[in-house]
Amino acid sequence: MSDTIGILIVDDSDYMRSRLKNVLDDTRYYIVDEAPNGAWAVQKYKEHAADVDVVLMDIVMRKANGVKATAAIKHIDPDARVLMCTSVGQRKKMKLAARAGADGYVTKPFDDDDIIEAIDGVLA
Repeated sequence: MSDTIGILIVDDSDYMRSRLKNVLDDTRYYIVDEAPNGAWAVQKYKEHAADVDVVLMDIVMRKANGVKATAAIKHIDPDARVLMCTSVGQRKKMKLAARAGADGYVTKPFDDDDIIEAIDGVLA
C-alpha cells in the first residue's frame, strides 16, 4: 500500500457520496472512483482494483445491494477491504454483509472521525 489510501465510494445517494468525498478530501486519502449502486461498484472495482485500498459500500441500494456487491468483489479479490456504511437498525443486513465478506462497518449518521477510524480499522 502506498502513502495515500485509495477509496472507492459506493452509495445511491448523491449527497452521501459528496459528503464522503468531503470527509476524505485529505492528502492521506484519494477517491479512486465512485458508484451509485452495487452493479457499478463491481465494475468500478474491476477497473481500479490495483488502486483501491478500501471500498466504502452502502448496504441498501437499488440495482444490486451492498451485500451482493460485496460478495462479488470478494469473489474477484478475496483480499479486498470492504467497509459497509449502514443506517441504524440494519443489524440483520449487517450480518448478511459480514457473511458476504465485509471487513467492518460504520453506522449512519456518522461523524467525520467515525469514517476515518473505520478506514484505519480495516487497514490495520
